[in-house]
Amino acid sequence: MTTNETTRATTDGTAGTDGAPVPAPEQRLLMHKLAPAYYQAMVAVDRASREGVDPVIAELVKVHASMINGCAFCIDMHATDAREHGEQDHRLVSLPAWRETPWFTARERAALALTESVTLLTQGHVPDAVYAEAAARFDETELAQLIALIATINAWNRIGVSTRMSPAAR
Repeated sequence: MTTNETTRATTDGTAGTDGAPVPAPEQRLLMHKLAPAYYQAMVAVDRASREGVDPVIAELVKVHASMINGCAFCIDMHATDAREHGEQDHRLVSLPAWRETPWFTARERAALALTESVTLLTQGHVPDAVYAEAAARFDETELAQLIALIATINAWNRIGVSTRMSPAAR
């Protein structure tokens, strides 16, 4: 070992060398192979949940919920998708502090607040004020689709986290 290589312990007890990526935890199981009918149904629900939702708002919602839920696979996937729709990195990395930034629109803010409330149901359910703000910014059809989108990404997050899905190494 040279003087600029330091061994460090990783969370799984293995050692890594500073500067080298640490391998992702092993995926526990492959849902698409072991529960194919369910997985295909989720893909169809996902597709249906996006109908009529602005693609940028959809990806902001998906990244934000995934950050709250700690789903690395979904954060990576949807941040990439958001960038493909023209989203900027400074907005993506500031999603955990969106209230403190000046660069989200009123519609985006309403969608992000609703995302937090639906994702964190045990922390106060969906307050009337949050719902009313979303209802003021989205028509009923858009709001229904937005709720469907939030519910769907939360389901995907639970699949990703429980099975230890991990983004591909780059």
